[in-house]
Amino acid sequence: MWNKLFGFVLLLSISSCGSQVKLDKHQSREILKNPKYFHQSLDHLTDVIVHDIFSPPVASRVYVYPCVAAHQVLQKESAQLLDLSTKISSLDAFVPKIDTANVSLELAALAAFFKVSKTLIFSEEKFETYAHEIYEELDSLGIPQTIIRDSRIYGEEMADHILAWADKDNYKESRSFSKYTITDKPNEWKPTPPSYMEGIEPHWRSIRPMLIDSAQQFIPSAPPEFDLNEKSEFYKNLMEVYKAVNEATEEHKLIASFWDCNPYVMNQTGHMMFATKKITPGGHWMGISNIASKKIGHDLTKAVQTSTYVAISLFDAFISCWDEKYRSNLIRPETVINEHMDESWIPLLQTPPFPEHTSGHSVISTASATVLTALLGSPFNYLDDVEVKYGLPSRKFNSFLQASEEAAISRLYGGIHYMPAITEGVKQGNEIGKLMVDKLEIQK
Repeated sequence: MWNKLFGFVLLLSISSCGSQVKLDKHQSREILKNPKYFHQSLDHLTDVIVHDIFSPPVASRVYVYPCVAAHQVLQKESAQLLDLSTKISSLDAFVPKIDTANVSLELAALAAFFKVSKTLIFSEEKFETYAHEIYEELDSLGIPQTIIRDSRIYGEEMADHILAWADKDNYKESRSFSKYTITDKPNEWKPTPPSYMEGIEPHWRSIRPMLIDSAQQFIPSAPPEFDLNEKSEFYKNLMEVYKAVNEATEEHKLIASFWDCNPYVMNQTGHMMFATKKITPGGHWMGISNIASKKIGHDLTKAVQTSTYVAISLFDAFISCWDEKYRSNLIRPETVINEHMDESWIPLLQTPPFPEHTSGHSVISTASATVLTALLGSPFNYLDDVEVKYGLPSRKFNSFLQASEEAAISRLYGGIHYMPAITEGVKQGNEIGKLMVDKLEIQK
């Protein structure tokens, strides 16, 4: 109570006296403990990811390293935070070079987040401009330039440390790996309309994970064997998708659209084709972490912890899921239905450009929800308005697992996944989530 009152009085005195008033380190830290700058920065990163059109797996990489950088800065003085260098393979402990006498770790965490984010995106100027505006705002609030300067140096040292570690995760090397090869096998994935994009990230399994032992640690059950005999399990699953779209209720259509999260949606008008930019599925769950953090009234430390743990879960979940996608390499329902049943059939959602099994939404949503539930409990009522800026209404949920279950089944409603991809994806995500809770020592 005293801290909130002190902060309120402090802000009043600053606003009445103007920018000439300069605060001491303690006063500065009271302002910088406000998590609004971190929440705002995470939302800004999402906006840039949408603008730059990163694939879902690559977007998870763009989220995780800035969050880990901010986390590792704050961990230096927080008993609440684990030192992730003791948990994540190949991440070394950070030793600052600068004298920390004038350093605010809160501001240093933001500075680390800014630099790592800027390095991993395409539109660097968008983050440079944003960071400059934040530093100017802090100066106008009375934060001394010595604190801003030294905190930035400290944070950017941490950023360099994290970026050097990120540079060894095999991402750069994978940019030159072979592209996906289309075959004539009837069971194997092939590009889908309308853009017929090539397979996205066929070698993502080679990316170094955070906490799972390897991409193969949680291999799900294989999908039913491709078989168009009407009595086969595969055919029954195929007909389930066909009917789900043809008989979709308005609620099912709304659920499918709400969880679409496809950054590759292409719109065709005559001979013209243009893209609609959307949030990635990982971005949606990073948004949920922000919503939950604000609702519960987290301080900066807990806000950063929550987003970092979700980001780590997403990163490893995508590696695990993509490993299975390109192992089973299963053809999408749209292709089979168009080739063998109904050439005019179109799913409610545009089919994403990668193989079918397992469902990425099912894996990453379940993993994220498991971690958020361990951190924040259940039930947890919240209003998910992440998709409002993309023209969709908000939705209410009573728990994170309820949201993840809806995200999973949305892929059947949308006509882009067979049911086994969903059920096995949920199992896969649950195993990953439980591992995260254990290794990150989250106390329920």
